Amino acid sequence: MEHQAKKAAFYTLGCKLNFSETSTLAREFEQAGIVRAARSETADVCVVNTCSVTEHSDKKCRNIIRKIVRENPGAIVAVTGCYAQLRPADVAAIEGVDLVIGNNEKGSLPERVRRLSGKGRAAAVHTCDAEELTSFFAAFSSGDRTRAFLKVQDGCDYRCSYCTIPLARGGSRNIFVKELVTEADQIARGGQKEIVVTGINTGDFGRTTGESFLDLLRALDEVKGIERYRISSIEPNLLTDEIIAFTAASEKFQPHFHVPLQSGSDRILSLMRRRYTTAAFADRIAAVRRMMPDAFLGIDVIVGFPGETETDFEETFRFLERVEPAFIHVFPYSVRPNTPAAAMPDKVAPQVAAKRVARLMALSESNHRHFIERFSEQETDVLFEGFRKGGAMFGYTGNYIRVEAPCLREAINTIRRVRLGSIVGYTHAEGVVLA
Repeated sequence: MEHQAKKAAFYTLGCKLNFSETSTLAREFEQAGIVRAARSETADVCVVNTCSVTEHSDKKCRNIIRKIVRENPGAIVAVTGCYAQLRPADVAAIEGVDLVIGNNEKGSLPERVRRLSGKGRAAAVHTCDAEELTSFFAAFSSGDRTRAFLKVQDGCDYRCSYCTIPLARGGSRNIFVKELVTEADQIARGGQKEIVVTGINTGDFGRTTGESFLDLLRALDEVKGIERYRISSIEPNLLTDEIIAFTAASEKFQPHFHVPLQSGSDRILSLMRRRYTTAAFADRIAAVRRMMPDAFLGIDVIVGFPGETETDFEETFRFLERVEPAFIHVFPYSVRPNTPAAAMPDKVAPQVAAKRVARLMALSESNHRHFIERFSEQETDVLFEGFRKGGAMFGYTGNYIRVEAPCLREAINTIRRVRLGSIVGYTHAEGVVLA
């Protein structure tokens, strides 16, 4: 009788970095003889790559792990990622978990699973302290036929008062430009046309190799077969004139920036230990718009930070009205253990924070509609990605407007010139334009 290969199912929570890492783990499991299970198949191994950016993320991780254990009673359950790194004992205490793998040991996960003969009585824990988080798990996503996430950097040397990333991921580090170019070449050979350049503090690339983020962008721009790049997120203090100018001049790098603000109050920014003022942030946004007037600008904001008064919030609201980003990602402050902000006084009541979130989300929707409407009846290039229910195909413009058009199967994973119509649907997440 022919031996049947073991099958693994993968579950990802959190950021683009996690998606790139999970995809790489799936490829490494296949190399170890454990193939990826189809959705309808029973898995022999379940891998959960976790997030711990908020208290809600922690709760979601626990719930999903328990659900996976219930639905896969005989499977080996391995949990990795930031929640596993920060709270390994909590994860190990969940009945049915067999392996807890910290972020430093993530690359060893396929081999550790392969060695297991079956489920044990207690979870094996393989993790380390924050100061020992020094390895780099090279990763990029595959499977999506159009877009790949390329991990170029990990960890963070910034010590924002609310953030656990340095504890979960360690200090800023990266591999060499030439190694990342090799990975981009591999992505291109797989047929994907767009790469999202991602990391924890992406613009800090080069910390461990003596190179610069601009060196990386220039090298990636030369990779044949990749037609588009997007920079997933970049700190405002690292968004230099040189990077903006290069992006504006490049045919491949798109006019699309995601820049975290966190607060429009200088007093709160200081309490957060951010490395800029609102004036410096506004200067960076203005610099982008001078060189790329049509650029999509997404901004992250945290509301309800300890000590945030109504005056502070109104400053944030008015600042965002003036800067007018195309989209605002709004997050209520979440207490993270072992961070300075957790011990700060004057906590904001949840119901107050919720009202502030609602106001900024309404502002975001208004801004986003206005941004999209600017381009009505204009011609632009769209990279079509796939189909939605009902048969229409969808894709994105360079400046990240979602476009739907009549189904044309041969157009998928190609860039087509289209004339944009009007908005045909809208959620807080995105508007849809008919072409």
